[in-house]
Amino acid sequence: MATIKEIAALAGVSRGTVDRVLNHRGDVNPQTEEKIWEIVRKLDYKPNKAGIVLAAQKKNLKLGVVLLGTGNPFFDDVLLGVHEKAEELEGYNCGVLIRQTEYSMKQQLSAIDALLSEGINGLAISPYNDDAIREKINSLCDRGIPVVTLNTDIENSKRLAYVGSNFFRSGEAAAGLMRLMTKGEVHVGIVSGSRNILCHTERIAGFAQVIRSHPHIRIADIVNNNDDDTESYTLTKQLLAGHPEINAFYFTAGGVYGGCRAIEASGRKNDTTVITNDMVPTTREYMEKGLIAATICQQPFQQGFLPLSILFTYLTTGESPASENNYVDVEIRIRENL
Repeated sequence: MATIKEIAALAGVSRGTVDRVLNHRGDVNPQTEEKIWEIVRKLDYKPNKAGIVLAAQKKNLKLGVVLLGTGNPFFDDVLLGVHEKAEELEGYNCGVLIRQTEYSMKQQLSAIDALLSEGINGLAISPYNDDAIREKINSLCDRGIPVVTLNTDIENSKRLAYVGSNFFRSGEAAAGLMRLMTKGEVHVGIVSGSRNILCHTERIAGFAQVIRSHPHIRIADIVNNNDDDTESYTLTKQLLAGHPEINAFYFTAGGVYGGCRAIEASGRKNDTTVITNDMVPTTREYMEKGLIAATICQQPFQQGFLPLSILFTYLTTGESPASENNYVDVEIRIRENL
């Protein structure tokens, strides 16, 4: 097995220089740094695990977590994963600081800045899809603070990795379910969360892609409820009033409970097919009632747990994740397999 001493000899530098590169401490000429990483890759260098523990304890690392969706019960399960990994990392003298915001670019920037002021070394974030957030992520990466996105991604950023579902494929699956579970002309009302959340817009794109091959399924209208049940109730009632032809709904995000209440209140429970995402207690309730035909689940616990694992490994060993996109398994649930 290769050692830091051997890497230093091959690179023609000191062991201290190699250590700074492996632990992302900067102050190394970029050409020298690249040479060291090339040697590390060729030798397939793996740090000693006992050494990792000691090094991590000395570093006193801090990891930040910023989640969207205040009030969305889906993130309760994401937080379970975050808290379990955080408890494990306490043994390595690594702390985890958590912030949760609404769908707001300003709130998210403020949360990131607050974590930076507390000295975080890495960030896990469900990003608001805006240039300002992209630029912030890129600036963190340029400063040597790695970023892992979770649950939703942001395009053209320098983030280290993404953990979550393949949202476009999730939308395709929803369209396939709609095709299988309906008959005749189908007019779909889509209730989404936000135009600025990539996973929401990509689910709609995947859904639209599939139904192009099935002209009997049409999208009547699309509304955004910010994952808020009260907004969802109002918007769903408005959709049903403004589009009496609607006989199906696709909920791409939160607000399912409010939407289902509106369908019930409109007397449309028995003639409306509803496809949703995620499994929270109120979704289970409406599946048992027979209003929700199917829901597409995406392992929220893993979405909270795995990003912290990736960040910790990268910061202590310099080892990047095996894959840039770490897709979680997707499960389709119906009433019969709850």
